[in-house]
Amino acid sequence: MNKDQKNEVIEVLKDKFNQYNNFYITNTESLSVAQVSKLRRICFDKKIEMKVAKNTLIRKALEGLDSSRYAGVFESLNGVTALMFSENAKEPALIISSFRKEGNLEKPVLKAAFIDGDVFEGDDQLKALINLKSKHDLIGEIIGLLQSPAKNVISGLNAGNKLAGLIKALEARAEASAN
Repeated sequence: MNKDQKNEVIEVLKDKFNQYNNFYITNTESLSVAQVSKLRRICFDKKIEMKVAKNTLIRKALEGLDSSRYAGVFESLNGVTALMFSENAKEPALIISSFRKEGNLEKPVLKAAFIDGDVFEGDDQLKALINLKSKHDLIGEIIGLLQSPAKNVISGLNAGNKLAGLIKALEARAEASAN
């Protein structure tokens, strides 16, 4: 690879890092070509971009953007590195986990994940990332919690109307039987 090609790869990576708030750094070493192709197909189907690049080029791209923001991921740039770019923060974690289970494999290994400015280092963070709730999920839960008391008051008021109707019906029945 000559210098121009390297610079081109760095620029492509910079664009990807700017485009996505979430990316995973994985190790796909020892996966067969067929397994890597299968992983790429799964990623493509889930709208996740998977790129393989040299660690030095990834590091230069990140440093060119903001070296202090991405400082936590630099230690993970060793060995064979595949990047997974995603809008959804937990989808790559789900793919990695299901790919391992399906193939009874130990790879791909999560080296690090950069999620909305936070760095999750190490494969042991995979479970935490799988359980991660998206911003939209959290907003939905908060709205549901805020609506809950209002719904209880309204249903209580509606139940009061039904109770009043039931009492009137019983009174009418009692009057009818008294006459």
